[in-house]
Amino acid sequence: MNLELKLNWADVSHIVGNQHDHQHHHYESTTSPPGPPNPYVFSYQAGRAPGHVDRQHTEVSDGTGVVRGAFSYVDPKNQVRTVQYVADEHGFHPQLSHELEDSEAVKAAKQRHFDLYNRIAQEHAAGGVPAAVSQTGPQQSEAVIKATNKHLSLYERIAAQHAAIGAQHEAARLAFEATSEHSIQPEDNSVYYQKH
Repeated sequence: MNLELKLNWADVSHIVGNQHDHQHHHYESTTSPPGPPNPYVFSYQAGRAPGHVDRQHTEVSDGTGVVRGAFSYVDPKNQVRTVQYVADEHGFHPQLSHELEDSEAVKAAKQRHFDLYNRIAQEHAAGGVPAAVSQTGPQQSEAVIKATNKHLSLYERIAAQHAAIGAQHEAARLAFEATSEHSIQPEDNSVYYQKH
């Protein structure tokens, strides 16, 4: 029984370019150039009840990337809030009609955050590692320990199976090479493998 496997090589350096010969290759961009400015204007008003406007939005673009606009809405405290903005190449720049005031819960959360931040900064400045972040880590429950051990056991079993499969493939490859005859055909850069 003869088994013949033919491999072909092709020079693709003209497609992917020679890394040592950058000065002789010119790559063209396929990106289309930007079109002419396309300015726009839009505006709308809406409300939850007929004849009652509780939100509106207006926006104007000059077509060069600068957008100016304003929107307003009625907040949960029945206050009209308006935001005027400019968006350009430097980002989005809003201006609020009313300063936002934090609720008591937000004020307390911010204070806890700043207190914790300052405590951590002081500990780090002193070069110490806080006791709460020792190397022991968090306590694990029995269920977590059991699940971790099961995972590790399955992982080791699968890794062993993969190693055995890899060894079988390597043995088959070596056996094939030991019984194969290699020859290069100079006329078309092909390699022929013939099994005897």
